[in-house]
Amino acid sequence: MSIDDAIQKMTEIVQAACADAEIKAVKMSDEEARLTVLAPADDMQKIKDATFMPAIEMLNSDGMDVQVFVYDKNAPPLKG
Repeated sequence: MSIDDAIQKMTEIVQAACADAEIKAVKMSDEEARLTVLAPADDMQKIKDATFMPAIEMLNSDGMDVQVFVYDKNAPPLKG
């Protein structure tokens, strides 16, 4: 499995859990990627639950580290 395959698989899992999710993928290396997911607050836990075990399995079986960070897309922006 390539990192692109791993990103695609995890994206499909996120979309199955929440069709309204906005997903941005960033490849960190040939074995590591980060998915930033913006979703309604009510769907955040569903996405976390759906992606947890597949992420662990990809890491253990294929050496692909795909981290999924889920944020409330309706939260106000942080002021700094």
